[in-house]
Formats: sequence, structure tokens, C-alpha cells
Amino acid sequence: MAGPLARTEGLVKRFDGADAPALDGVSMGVEPGRITGLVGPDGAGKTTLIRILAGLMAPSKGKVDLLGGSPGERLDDLGYMPQRFGLYEDLSVIENLRLYADVRGLPAEERADSFGRLLEFTDLARFQDRLAGKLSGGMKQKLGLACALVKTPKVLLLDEPGVGVDPISRRELWAMVGELTDQGIAVLWSTAYLDEAEKCDTVYLLNEGKLLFDGPPADLTGAVADRVIRVTGFADRRRRFLTHALDRKDVIDGTIQGRSVRLLLAEGAPAPDAAALEGGPDTQVAPAQPRFEDGFIERLGGGPPGTSALAERYRTIPPSDACAIEAKGLTKVFGDFTAAKDMNFAIPRGEIFGLLGPNGAGKSTTFKMLCGLLTPTSGTGSVAGKSLRHSRADARSQLGYMAQKFSLYGDLSVRQNLDFFAGAYDLPRDRAAQAIAAMVDIFELKAKLDVNAGTLPLGFKQRLALACAVMHEPPVLFLDEPTSGVDPVTRREFWTHINGLVEKGVTVLVTTHFMDEAEYCDRATLIYRAEQIATGTPDELKKRAADLTGTDDPTMEDAFIALIEAFDRERGQQKEAA
Repeated sequence: MAGPLARTEGLVKRFDGADAPALDGVSMGVEPGRITGLVGPDGAGKTTLIRILAGLMAPSKGKVDLLGGSPGERLDDLGYMPQRFGLYEDLSVIENLRLYADVRGLPAEERADSFGRLLEFTDLARFQDRLAGKLSGGMKQKLGLACALVKTPKVLLLDEPGVGVDPISRRELWAMVGELTDQGIAVLWSTAYLDEAEKCDTVYLLNEGKLLFDGPPADLTGAVADRVIRVTGFADRRRRFLTHALDRKDVIDGTIQGRSVRLLLAEGAPAPDAAALEGGPDTQVAPAQPRFEDGFIERLGGGPPGTSALAERYRTIPPSDACAIEAKGLTKVFGDFTAAKDMNFAIPRGEIFGLLGPNGAGKSTTFKMLCGLLTPTSGTGSVAGKSLRHSRADARSQLGYMAQKFSLYGDLSVRQNLDFFAGAYDLPRDRAAQAIAAMVDIFELKAKLDVNAGTLPLGFKQRLALACAVMHEPPVLFLDEPTSGVDPVTRREFWTHINGLVEKGVTVLVTTHFMDEAEYCDRATLIYRAEQIATGTPDELKKRAADLTGTDDPTMEDAFIALIEAFDRERGQQKEAA
């Protein structure tokens, strides 16, 4: 095999005013015909490394080689897709392709073939006249990839292309990039999705600018081969059981998987039996298949403990027989387009209910109707017993809202954002001061208080957004893709808080593209083409998928895809019959 087409040796990058380097002696290579994964927690240095390889940033020290020269010398042979959508939203799909062809110097006589190939490759031919800003998240990412490929590169740099994209679109992106490696293109893929990292040929794991691991993903997974167990049949609620398990010294990570709990044991720790876990007479402990994510978390020192400091100080929501959130026939029509049709569900106090579905399916529309940001065309909804049609202001006062995109004030400091939201929630001055002090302590914001919120790393932005949403201790939380783009360690910290709040009686409505997060839901509804196509517990949805596909133990992602494909088949048969 040929040597790396892009490589670094002893790469160091320092930023003025920073206490530590963003990259600290990183050596790595990107080989032709292979997908090289770049993974690590938020702030690890992934984007900095990619920008240096792309020639957008100079290193402080070390060597960088791209196709035998410096990155700036070989731009014609380089494709780069930035983390944030870098296209022009007021231009159409085809106009963006033309613009990038101009920038890349693609000869006029080659454009028709290039555009036709890319539009077919990304399945965007039927949307070529649509404005980029009107595309779904998945289609935006496909267009970004097409623009990076408008002149076929030898090296392709992808900075988290799957962020905010549903499982179907992510699989399509992965398949497209797989075709590129078959052509000999060298691909560097930065990702927060560890199931994607598991598919890479080689993985580089960064943390705080240092390289912690490089090699085949299976090598990292194999390091924890005998230390993963699956616990079922415990007497406690699964969230309470997970909290207690994560507070044990011999457990360094754990996640909910349907009605079971997966635990990663500390090195050298024997597997605890049912009695040690205090699970009850029906508790069973069995070995579980390790995943790349287990090795990743172990290499970073383990996940957070189980007890949430936020939940510890939160008030207990009084019991109630009334539904905390209810949708009755909620429908939203924009002109001749139906964004959400006849949404029906009822969520009792102290449950997590998930809205799942592809980009553009109607999840966010349903979500926004229920939190009072959109007026339904028809149907009704209520929050904490308050009607959204007749008592919208009262309903809003009962909820905390965390938007899909960072929705706080980027030009205000962390301290100013906290002060503003304390005032917006009408907290008395003494209570506001106590709540702000608690949020600063719980979310470790003290060192960031005078930093503008817009310049925070993504993980801290999400911490601040959650802090602002809960400082008035609402009984209901609306979380719209709250962990999109956030690394697995930060996601675990986030869900530790949510699980703890639910045990206090808080009700949560959440949208997510992380199917492992859907496992935390008590129930979920799958929305597709503006309709609810399946509703149930995670285990019930997986059982339906198993019946459809014959798979013994499908994941939530398998269920997501199988249920949508079954719906499409049924609709196709109905059209043929008609």
C-alpha cells in the first residue's frame, strides 16, 4: 500500500492566551483508499488539526505534509467540508455547485458531467433548484459533500459531517464516502458518533490535544473485552438502578439499553453478582459484547458518576394524575405543505418521551407547537395542565426549553446570560442569586463567567443552555436535539442530570438523532413524512423491527430504519393498488 497522502509529525498548535496547547505533539497519517477516523471529546483538537491540514491555520511547531508539499500548495487536490454548514443558504443547490466550481477552477467543459455525477451521487437532482437554506439537515450535509467533491480530490477532510443528521442520512453519507475510498481517495473523518468511528480503517483518539490511541478500532474495543456486563430483572426503576451502579468504584461507565443496563467495569474488578448490585431476586448479570464506545470511554478515564448534583438540589415535583404533556390531533400546515399531521400522545409525570424521525419529518414542528412557539393549524395541546390554546403564557411558565441550535445570547457573557434568564423567569433577587451560584457550581462555569457565550466550546454551550433552562426548576423540560455534536463523555454527563431530574418527577420531551439516547426514553414515537408511524417503549419498537427483519437483537437504529422502510413499502403497495 502507498504511504500516507497527508501526515503530521510532532504537530503543536498554541493559541495566544491559552494555558495549554490545542495540539501537543500529534503525529498521524491519512492513507489512500482508507477512511481514517479522528475522534475525541469536545475541545480535544480535532477541528484544529483538520484546519491545519486544510491550510487554513499554521502550526506552531512540527511538520505537515500534504501530497508531498505544504497544504497551501495542493489545494486543487484537496476536498474540505467544514463542521458548520459553509454553503450559501440564499443560493440554490445548483448555484452552490456552480460557485464552488468557480472557486476550485473547474473548467467549463467539465462542469455538466461533474454536476450530473454529484447530483446523482447525493440524490439531490430533484432538489437542484431548491434554496440551500430550505434543505433538511441531511440534504445540507450531502450538498456540502458534493461541493467538496466538485473537483475530485486526492485527499478529503470531513469535519463531523454527521452532526445533526438522522441515522438514515448518516448511513447514506457513509455509503457515499465508502464509494470514494474505492476510487483511492484518502479520507479523514472527524466524528462524535462512535458507531461511525468503529467502521473506520484506522482511528486516532485525541484528548486535550494529545494523542491517546492510534490503530484499528478493534484494538481499542478489545482492551475491554471481558469487562462489559448486562444487567436485567432489577427491582428498581432502571434510571435509579443506573445511578446507584455508576456510584460504585468498580463501575466506570454505564448506559440504559431498553429494560436492561450495560455496565463497564474498572480494570481488574470482578463482575459483581446480583446481590452485590442490590437488584432484587430476579436480577441477572451476563457478559455483554464490548463496543468501540466502551474502549473510548475507558481510555478517557471513565464516565461521570451516577448522582446528579443538579437533581440533588432540584425540587420534587408533586404527584399528579393529570398528564404533564398532551397532544390531541396537533396539525400544522404551511400553505399547501403539511409539516405535522394529527399528532396524538399523552405523557404522565416523571417520564421521558422521545420524538424520533429523519430530518424534515415533523419532529421540531410538533415540538414547537407543544412549547408554544408555533400555533397549531388544528388540534390542541397542554403542558402541566395548561392549555396551549387558551393559557399559552401559563403553559410556558411551567417549562424549561433547550433549543436545537444554541439559542442563548452569543454576544453576552456566561454571567450575563444567567442573569438575563433569571430575570426572564421572574425569579426574586435572592432566589436568582442562589440559582445562578448553583448553576455555576454544578456545570463548572466559574472559569467561563466573563467569556462571551458564542465563543464557548460546544460542550460548555450545552451546559450553559441546560443551566438557563432549569434554573427556575420547571416541572416540564423540552429538549430539542440537546446533545447534537457533543462528544460521548459530555452526553453521559448531560443524561446523568436528566435521569436524576426525572426521578424527581420532572417530565421530559426530547428529540434526538442519537439512537442510544432513545434507549433512555420510557416511550417514543417515530415521526415520518409528518405522521406518527410507530409508538411504544424502546423494547417494543425493537421487537417490531425484529419481526419485520428477522434480526435477533436489533438496535434502536435498526428499528428506526426498519420501521421507516416498512412504512415506505406499505405506502408504495397502496399506491400500486390504487
